[in-house]
Amino acid sequence: MIYVIATTPMKPENKDDFIKGHKACTVETRKEKGCISYDGNVSVNDPNLYVVVERWESREDLNGHARAPHMKVWREYSANMKTGPTVIEIISDAKVEKL
Repeated sequence: MIYVIATTPMKPENKDDFIKGHKACTVETRKEKGCISYDGNVSVNDPNLYVVVERWESREDLNGHARAPHMKVWREYSANMKTGPTVIEIISDAKVEKL
């Protein structure tokens, strides 16, 4: 099993649109092969940080998710709503990768 924690700093003025857009992305992601769970929420410590917690059956499934058409749409849609890059941590077999 693969766990992913992705954090994105949002522009305060775009926060509502960012969240709404991600909710639409979530609906499509949950239909993907190998998706066990996929949820996004605002951080309890920072109201302008969005945190996505994911679980995938395999790294292959996660890689497929990154190439999914709705993810391309999401990346383009959200690009101007962020104050910095998304930080992605992938956790598997007691190994942590930071992208």
